[in-house]
Amino acid sequence: MSKENLIILGEGPVIDHTVGVSSLSEYVFQSLKNHNNKCAIIDGITGESITYREILDKALILVKFFRTKNIRRHDVVQLCCENGIEFAVVAFATILQGAILSPLSPRYVTREIKHVIDLTTPKIVFSTPSAMDMIVEVCKGVPSVKDIVVLGKTSNYPSLNSILQDSKYNMNLRDYELPKNRDRENDDAFILMSSGTTGLPKGVVLTDLNMLEAFGNLEETKKSIFGAPDVSSLAILPWFHSYGFVTFVCMATRGVKCISLPKFEDKSFLRVIQDHKIFHMFLVPPIMVFLAKSPLIPKYDLSCIKELFYGAAPLGKGIADEIFQRLPNVKKIQQAYGMTETTLTVMGMRREDTAKGSIGQVTAKTLCKIVDPETGEILGPNKPGELCVKGPSIMKGYYKNPKATAETIRDGWLHTGDIGYYDDQKNFFIVDRLKELIKYNGFQVAPAELEGLIITHPAVREAAVIGIPDPKAGELPTAFVVKRDNVEVSAEEIANFVAEKVSNPKKLRGGVHFLQEIPKNPTGKILRRVLRDKFKIPASKL
Repeated sequence: MSKENLIILGEGPVIDHTVGVSSLSEYVFQSLKNHNNKCAIIDGITGESITYREILDKALILVKFFRTKNIRRHDVVQLCCENGIEFAVVAFATILQGAILSPLSPRYVTREIKHVIDLTTPKIVFSTPSAMDMIVEVCKGVPSVKDIVVLGKTSNYPSLNSILQDSKYNMNLRDYELPKNRDRENDDAFILMSSGTTGLPKGVVLTDLNMLEAFGNLEETKKSIFGAPDVSSLAILPWFHSYGFVTFVCMATRGVKCISLPKFEDKSFLRVIQDHKIFHMFLVPPIMVFLAKSPLIPKYDLSCIKELFYGAAPLGKGIADEIFQRLPNVKKIQQAYGMTETTLTVMGMRREDTAKGSIGQVTAKTLCKIVDPETGEILGPNKPGELCVKGPSIMKGYYKNPKATAETIRDGWLHTGDIGYYDDQKNFFIVDRLKELIKYNGFQVAPAELEGLIITHPAVREAAVIGIPDPKAGELPTAFVVKRDNVEVSAEEIANFVAEKVSNPKKLRGGVHFLQEIPKNPTGKILRRVLRDKFKIPASKL
C-alpha cells in the first residue's frame, strides 16, 4: 500500500457554512437577525433571558462604541467573564466589528492574567467584577489598554450596562456595515488560550474560516441537536475555554436555546436540567462521572435528557453504561476529539456503526495520518503512532510565537502530540499522550510551568510534575521534589507555596513526593514515564 493511501480523508457529507458569506461577521449578523425573537440565552441562576434580536441590538450598540474608540481590524478585545448574557453581547459585538476576541479565564490569578494581557496587548478589556482588581493592577503596566469596562456595577469604571443605555451609541440594522477588506482566511479573529509544555498559556490564533469550518464539523457530527425543534442546551462548559466557546457560538448561530451557568455546582446543575427540560449537554468526563455516581441524581426529574456529548479527556470504562442505567431516556452518549489548535472537532461519530470506545471518524475536508513519532514514517491500520491532522479548521498559529508554531505545524500538518490508531473501518482511537500536558477536569495544566514555580522555593533543588489518574477529575497534578542539602521542608509547605501562586486546576492535588534524584535522559529531559512506573502509576490516556 502506498503512503498516499495511508492518509485518511474525511469525505462527505459536508455541511458547509463558508458558502455565500464573505466573513464570520456576515454569518453572525445574518444568523442573529434570522433567529429574531427566538429565545437565545436564559441565565440559569437569575432567570434573566434574552432573544437573538436583543443580542443583536445590544451588540450593534457596542459596535458603535468600538468605532468611537477606534477599535479596528487588528485590535484585541480581551473578555474576562463567566458564562452569561454579557459575555455573549461582547463576543458577538467583537465579531461584528471584525476585531480580535481573546477570552480570558476569570479563574486566573494575577500572574496568569499578566502573562495573557502582556501577550495579547488588548486595546480594551471587559472584566467580571470578581477579577476587576487584578485586571486593573495588571493593565497599569500595559500601555495598549485604553479602556477597562466592568460587566457589573462599580463607581470607578464604566460598565457595559451604561454603554448600552447611552443613546449616542444607538445603531439600527440599516446603519450597520460589515467590516471592509476582511480576509477570512488570514485575518486573526480569535486568540484562545491553550497551555503547552513550555509553561504558561500560548495564544492559539483562529480565523473566520477556521470557525466557519468548525461549525460545519460540529453540526455534521451532532445532527440531532440542530434537527429537533425547541431544543434546550445547558451551557455549563466555560465559554472562555475553547470547548465551551466554539460549541456555544455554533449553537447560538444555529438558533439553539442555551441555559447558562457560571460554574458547576451540583444542585443548581440538576435543578436547571429539571426546570428547563434540557435535551442535551456538552460535558467533560468529571460531570459524566457525577451523573453516573452522585446520590443526588434520583432526587431530580432528569427524564428530559436525551443526548450527552463529551470531550477534553477520556471517560472511564463503564461510566457510560452506568449513565444509561440511571437515565434510561438517554439515547446517545457520544465522544469526539479535537483541540483548541484544530478549532475543536476533527474526529466525531459520523456513522451509526462507530466502534465502542472510538473517537469516531475524520471530519469532512480534514486529512489525517498516523506517524511513527521517532522516524516520521506513515503507519497503516491498527498501528499506534502520533495523530497528525491537516485541513481548513487548523489554527493559523500561536500568537507572536513563530517558533512554537513551526514546532507544531510541519509541512502543513498539525502534530497533536496524541498517540492513536485507526482500525480497518477507519474508526480512530486514542491510546496515550505524547505530550506531557495534565488534564484536570478538562483544563490543561503544563508540568513545566509548575516545575518552574516549585524550584523557586528556597528549599527545592529540582522538581518534576506529572498527572496521576483520578476517576473523577481525570488527572491530578503531582510533584516530585529533590530538596537542597541540609534543608528541611514539608510536602504541605510546598503544596501551599504553589497553591498561593496558581489558579485552581493547577494545585498539587496529587501531593508532593520527595526523591533523591529526578530521572532524566542523557539530554536532561525528565523521564516522566519512569516516575509513573516507579510509583506504580499507570500511564494516562489522552
